[in-house]
Amino acid sequence: MPHPTLPALADDLETGRTSARRLTEECLARIADPAGEGRRVFIHVDKEAALEAADAMDRLRKANAAPSRFAGIPVSIKDLFDIKGQVTRAGSRALADSAPAENDAPAVARLRRAGFIVIGRTNMTEFAYSGIGINPHYGTPKGAWQRKVGHVPGGSSSGAAVSIADGMAYGALGTDTGGSCRIPAAFNGIVGYKPTQSRVPLDGGVPLSSSLDSFGPLANSVSCCAILDAVLANEPIAPLAPRPIKGMRLAVPMTVVMDELDEAVAKTFERTLETLSRAGALIEHIEMPEFLDIGVMNGKGGFSAAESYAWHRYLITSKGDTYDPRVAVRILRGEGMSAADYIDIVAARRSLIARAAARLAPYDALVLPTTANTPPRIADLADDKAYTRENMRALRNPSMINMIDGCAISIPCHREGEAPVGLMLAAPGGADRRIFELAAGMEGAIHV
Repeated sequence: MPHPTLPALADDLETGRTSARRLTEECLARIADPAGEGRRVFIHVDKEAALEAADAMDRLRKANAAPSRFAGIPVSIKDLFDIKGQVTRAGSRALADSAPAENDAPAVARLRRAGFIVIGRTNMTEFAYSGIGINPHYGTPKGAWQRKVGHVPGGSSSGAAVSIADGMAYGALGTDTGGSCRIPAAFNGIVGYKPTQSRVPLDGGVPLSSSLDSFGPLANSVSCCAILDAVLANEPIAPLAPRPIKGMRLAVPMTVVMDELDEAVAKTFERTLETLSRAGALIEHIEMPEFLDIGVMNGKGGFSAAESYAWHRYLITSKGDTYDPRVAVRILRGEGMSAADYIDIVAARRSLIARAAARLAPYDALVLPTTANTPPRIADLADDKAYTRENMRALRNPSMINMIDGCAISIPCHREGEAPVGLMLAAPGGADRRIFELAAGMEGAIHV
């Protein structure tokens, strides 16, 4: 049974059908359930502080002074973000002895200012450097699909996604450098959003790639993500008006991103396109040669390798033996990149962004599968070659949008009982509101 949306919870709080205390206690109970994934989903649970904040929000609401309609709703925070008084580990052992943060990251502070309850820090791929979600230090939470089998949760915001899928929180703060909000959303049948990078300040978060990092939400619906995105961007929360599917101008890029799809992904995506077409969407299949250029730009490791190595070079020298070897090897690719290599890809990306924006100008959005694969089994990824293959297949499609400085959402498009598949809607940077309106218009039609 789907968990409630933020608007539904806000209505329940306003009418007294529930309270912040009750919502927080229910989430804490799910986290603590020994039969659940809570011990792997959360690196730290702030039980006492969460309950105190919930009680405070209930008092404020009783006095008609709640900071927003959503005050008192529990949210989870990816372990990449600073929370005042807590150590930011970024899913690693290498930072475990760091000093506690002196301040909340701006993204965390904005959620608190709206009255959301910070319930704990979620697990993640170490230093956010993978789309699979495996963490050898704190355990790997099992994804929501066929849990007894044990599929990966997707990464790097692995705990964030499972916290939503399992009702341990009703919104999650994640990050997205190459799909880290959208991949785990797709793998767990929820919604994940990657905003235009400039919308949310990157301060107070451990960086992976300063050129590509974005901070975004994961939640149970498009409207939930739109609400959280507005809070994170420090904008007024405006009602979301779904666009009618009839007349939507959608482009399916046939270059790279449609190659070698899992059978379930291809079948579900084609069925979704047929549904949209029958409802009146205007769908055009186009070539996107810019996506070919991205592979060349990333040949030596790209922005993530260069910029992560710059941040890690001293830490990995002193504490490299504590790193996940699969993460360390990717960071160390940046050691071999020269300043000239980096300057070249900066210039190439500037051209790429302009050309992609021009190509996409006639359309409301790109539509494509969020990932080429369905969630692989954790047991199948013990082999490094299998891990690398499935990691790259998960990252390939969403990372294209980060490279063109775009915005994108992943919404579920599979049917009940089927393997989870995400539909990604994407557009050039600055089209965030349009993406939310399009996704809201499709949401009920494609996920049945």
